[in-house]
Amino acid sequence: MQNMTADSPARSRAPWWFSLAGQLLEPWVRIRRDPTEPASLLKAGAPVCYVIERDGFSDALILERACREAGLPPPMQPLAGTRRRRSVFALARRDGWLFGRSRQRSPYETLGQLVRSLEGQPGRDIQIVPVSIYVGRAPSRDTGWFRVLFSENWVMVGRFRRLLALLLNGRDTVVHFSAPVSLREVVDEAGQAEPERFARKIARVLRTHFRRIRAAVIGPDLSHKRTIADAVLNAEPVRAAIAATAAKEHISHAKAWRRAHKLVMEIAADYSHPVVRSASFLLANFWNKLYDGIAMHHFDKARAAAPGHEVIYVPCHRSHTDYLLMSYQLHVSGVVVPHIAAGVNLNLPVIGPILRRGGAFFLRRSFKGNALYSVVFNEYVAQLIDRGVPMEYFIEGGRSRTGRLLAPRAGMLAMTVRAFLRAPRRPVLFQPVYIGYEKLMEGKSYIGELSGKPKEKESLIGLLKGLKVLRQRYGHVALNFGEPIELTPLLDAASSDWRAATGDPDAKPEWLGRTVDDLAERIQVNINRAADVNPINLLALALLATPKHAMAENDLLAQLELTRALLVELPYSDRITVTPMDPPSIIAYGEQMGWIRRVRHSLGDVLKADDENAVLLSYFRNNVLHLTATAAWVACCFLNNRRMTRASVLRLGRIIYPFIQAELFLPWDSDGFVAQMQGTIDFFVRRGLLEASGDGRVLERGPGQDDAAFRMKTIARSLIQAFERYYITIAALAKNGPHTISAGELETACALTAQRLSLLNEQSAPEFFDKALFRGFIQKLREQKVVWTDEGGKLDYDRGLEDMVRDARVILAREVRHSILKITGVDGDMDAAPPKPAAHVPEDSGSEDLHRRHVDAEHHQNDPHA
Repeated sequence: MQNMTADSPARSRAPWWFSLAGQLLEPWVRIRRDPTEPASLLKAGAPVCYVIERDGFSDALILERACREAGLPPPMQPLAGTRRRRSVFALARRDGWLFGRSRQRSPYETLGQLVRSLEGQPGRDIQIVPVSIYVGRAPSRDTGWFRVLFSENWVMVGRFRRLLALLLNGRDTVVHFSAPVSLREVVDEAGQAEPERFARKIARVLRTHFRRIRAAVIGPDLSHKRTIADAVLNAEPVRAAIAATAAKEHISHAKAWRRAHKLVMEIAADYSHPVVRSASFLLANFWNKLYDGIAMHHFDKARAAAPGHEVIYVPCHRSHTDYLLMSYQLHVSGVVVPHIAAGVNLNLPVIGPILRRGGAFFLRRSFKGNALYSVVFNEYVAQLIDRGVPMEYFIEGGRSRTGRLLAPRAGMLAMTVRAFLRAPRRPVLFQPVYIGYEKLMEGKSYIGELSGKPKEKESLIGLLKGLKVLRQRYGHVALNFGEPIELTPLLDAASSDWRAATGDPDAKPEWLGRTVDDLAERIQVNINRAADVNPINLLALALLATPKHAMAENDLLAQLELTRALLVELPYSDRITVTPMDPPSIIAYGEQMGWIRRVRHSLGDVLKADDENAVLLSYFRNNVLHLTATAAWVACCFLNNRRMTRASVLRLGRIIYPFIQAELFLPWDSDGFVAQMQGTIDFFVRRGLLEASGDGRVLERGPGQDDAAFRMKTIARSLIQAFERYYITIAALAKNGPHTISAGELETACALTAQRLSLLNEQSAPEFFDKALFRGFIQKLREQKVVWTDEGGKLDYDRGLEDMVRDARVILAREVRHSILKITGVDGDMDAAPPKPAAHVPEDSGSEDLHRRHVDAEHHQNDPHA
């Protein structure tokens, strides 16, 4: 290839100091050329001019050596037919020394000079060869994490950092030669364009080429602190908000702009591939010390659904480690790490910048009173959506302190939907993820918060104090990927002309709110449909159903087997996963994890959860409470009744279902729930827990001391506290009367009543008096038109609500009812009085049967052993 240039001067005219530097660098650098024989790309007879992406002395040394080893024309020789002393130039330049005096020229000047050199010489050509150089492009998983910090990325680094990169990663250097561009052919196609204008056009094409190659080699540029701030600030909604702020507050436009810029910097992620790679090495050791294993289920289905979509990961929120677990598992599985919406409370010194470089962007808890912040944040999310950046956020708004899914807060969902409506270029896919733990680092703090202690503010000192939790083992973790939800079909169902709303960033069609609420509900339902049932969940379901959280070993073995069989034979969904452990292994594992202890006894060992563990176990029971809700309802019907008709169980189930559904995010409609109840009743009959007579129309359980009755009661008690909360709410309403109490006041009164009842009865579940659960039930009562708000903001209801108090006799034991009535101050005679006829209720009432007689009298009798 020595003769490949038309005018072949000396092999190289590089300065002596340049050659010396190349010799010093050579032992530290091992070059891999792509393609291996780049000389085959060149056309004989035409001079070659190399163009590199970034100005750098080390890049020039590497290029010179790569060309020498490949037999290519040297870049440091003069370019034949021009006045250029070197056959190479860089598109991106910085102050400093490199190619002699030519360092002062911009790439436009160089390209313009090359174009002019062809004028008047139609037979002359110059080959422009783009060359991409990557140092430490792709360290292997076994490479030391420190090297990853200096692997190739999108940032134009300084000389010292580049030197460290060469010393650490120089043996993984890739020089990518692209096919040459004939400058003559491009000039002829352009016609009579001015050389300077033509040069700028070529430079833009070359920049696009280098970006495409770099994205293919090391991934897309996600360093949004550098690339997204201008886009956000130049967007029309933000510019308008800046102008409005300046006018409203009587400040200069420049000052308002600086405020907006500061907000972007506060919000934006600063994604760094090296930091993510480094964090993956650190987290691998961290997880090994903390957990016994991390499992992902149905990830292959999630991966298959993702191509071509803007993916939004929407996991449940159980722990601060959720962020890290998701990102780590996606990264090691070869999936791009999403940008994560994190509360600004996590933007701590040291920790905040690391999280930001791992893809976290920060949002304030409230946008109220700051219109500029709201517009800037919305625009930032819109830019992420527009650029196809995967995102992750928690629609619960915070970590669940009870183990249940929280009522969704749809703010981020609304922003996402509106961003898509503004520019629906790429379809949006929401990916629900269930995260299941066997032990939580935050467990004790959650219990304290539910008991009334103030939430401890996140701080670096608090984080350092919390490192003591690393001394413990936390078992296994499961990440279950649920059924994805596509946004476009939801919009099609909401409005046939939803595309008419696109293009307007301020558009708020009337159907938007309903669609976002429906989307939030579906996400929560699909998270629950992907639950993982681990050994601790099963132990919690069984032991917390007993007064002293203790059970004879034989009884516990039988209960674990029954519950596991129920989940397997009547699967909640096709994405539920259940531990493969058998009952003896589950008990042994619970002892090993320290959740339960064995009390030796000559008549048979007893397994017991101590008081503190019992409170903590309620969290893990609540994780899977929805899976046994149907069975628990059927079993509840037989807590205080020996015999009921199947029709009564099903009818009452239809009435109570909307309230259970709202609390536990159950997936069925009313008919679907009836089908589930039918299957559950048949399961209980097969297992001998119920006896069916009269062609299956009449159901009967055994006497109270019977083993089958014990199994049924254990299942029932997982849900009984929900009915006690419902009873508390209705009793408090009855006590205060109509037009006397608002929804907020009722919520507070109910929480205080439940808290007192918990103290008297030693309830082990602190969520029993969680105000959020009462809030959800009151809201559902309003939706069902059982209660409504009058003009003065107070609750009104039908007098038949008092009959609902009496209907609770089907489910709740007499002593529990009387305790609640005593605390609320309701006249105890009301519980014993005969039912009153229903009075008028507003139209479209959803409670038409709630105070109907609950049992067929000929088949209902009290059980003296219950």
